[in-house]
Amino acid sequence: MDQSQALLALAALGQATRLQLFEMLVPRGRAGMSAGAIAERLGVAPSSLSFHLTQLVHSGLLVQRRFGRQLIYSADPAVMGELLDYLDAQCRATETVA
Repeated sequence: MDQSQALLALAALGQATRLQLFEMLVPRGRAGMSAGAIAERLGVAPSSLSFHLTQLVHSGLLVQRRFGRQLIYSADPAVMGELLDYLDAQCRATETVA
């Protein structure tokens, strides 16, 4: 992961609704949830939810797939792992400079 990708992911998670959404989807694994179910659980208006989902998909933290007429969203653990690796590498680089 490069710096621009890390910034996208961190910015996406830096908003309360998106962080709650991501936290809700992580334990659901690949099964994920439909946009309607997410909106209901979070109590978010569909138009607002659509914006938040777009931000998380754009950052790579969520994956969107079609199942019949529904859009299903799931967290991408590989991208979160890359983000954590990136942050860890930055912290380690700082330790060697200090």
